[in-house]
Amino acid sequence: MYLGILTAAGTVFASLIFRLEHTKAFAQSFAILGLLASMLAFSLGGATLTGDASGMIDPEMLGLLWSTPVGTALMLRVGGLGLLIMGLRMWRAGLWVATLGGALAIWSFSHVGHVTGQDAPFLDVALNLHLAALALWIGILTPLRRLARDPETHARAAFVGHRFGLVAMGVIPVLLIAGGYLAYTLVGSFSALLGTSYGQVIILKLLCVAGLLELGAANKRRFVPALRAGEVKAAKQLSRTILIEWMMVVAILGVTAVLTTGLTLPV
Repeated sequence: MYLGILTAAGTVFASLIFRLEHTKAFAQSFAILGLLASMLAFSLGGATLTGDASGMIDPEMLGLLWSTPVGTALMLRVGGLGLLIMGLRMWRAGLWVATLGGALAIWSFSHVGHVTGQDAPFLDVALNLHLAALALWIGILTPLRRLARDPETHARAAFVGHRFGLVAMGVIPVLLIAGGYLAYTLVGSFSALLGTSYGQVIILKLLCVAGLLELGAANKRRFVPALRAGEVKAAKQLSRTILIEWMMVVAILGVTAVLTTGLTLPV
């Protein structure tokens, strides 16, 4: 669900900001993945209520679940991703419509999970900013790699990579500050960070994020400037680094899923 929603939304964000082409099918595929995963997650919530698989299709249990914030989150995800897909099929203002849909789908995460019920100011805002910044990073990866792999679009890859490096100077602080505030609020103390399962998984996520930032720095400082200077081999290095970035992203999303669904907050 994280992979589908953030990749679809991020691809739309990146397409709008960097005027990328040939991204609609990619974004639509991940939007469909996000829709299917969201509906499956909702059905599994029904199974949790009944204690067996029959709850996945039990109208009474699903109706009860629909009246909770879980139902609100599903409504935002289905509505947002549906709007995103519709926008991708439109002309002219369609990308703006798709961007609005992606933002709605991301907003759904503030209605469920550990941030709900927390007595802390701006926690929802921090979560949405954190996810939007991560989504944009994810969204640029595949289009940039596609440009870098084609000799005819090396100049375009260098231009887009350079522009993303400039935008990242604002995106990365948002990602880190919002993420740090979320972690500090949810964990509560340094001892809980080191001494609880939740805190230790947070540390694992931070290590993955650090690895992602290091790869991004290598692109900005070495490979993109080399590609702008006309070094052909830099395109292969950039493409290889982006592939590793994708692996780090999948690891980050996997750890995030464990945090939000498999662990309880420190007491």
